[in-house]
Amino acid sequence: MASLSRLPRRKDASRWPRMSSTFWAVVLLTALLVLYCGQLAAGTCEIVTLDRDSSQPRRTIARQTARCACKKGQIAGTTRARPACVDAGIVRKKQWCEMVPCLEDEGCDLLVNKSGWTCTQPGGRVKTTTAL
Repeated sequence: MASLSRLPRRKDASRWPRMSSTFWAVVLLTALLVLYCGQLAAGTCEIVTLDRDSSQPRRTIARQTARCACKKGQIAGTTRARPACVDAGIVRKKQWCEMVPCLEDEGCDLLVNKSGWTCTQPGGRVKTTTAL
């Protein structure tokens, strides 16, 4: 078997540059960091999109999309007006106020058809949320 040094070398081929082990360690750690940062921690959510429509007088329609990494038995929901992982039974039974969707000083009421909830502020302002 011929050794590598005796094989003819192509003129257009280049050798791999020699890099220190520190360089490769940095490259590996950077790749792992990029992969890790794209993942959410279990039980957390983040808002992906938020659209507001104020074209109608005295009314603002807001739509938001959240990305959640919920634990087993949980599903994406709302707690204290923020996206959160909540018990899946709450959503299944449509008992929306059990996930505490309103802020501390607001009162929560189910809509008549259980399609969502309202949060009533002390001043009388009402925020209505419907689940898709």
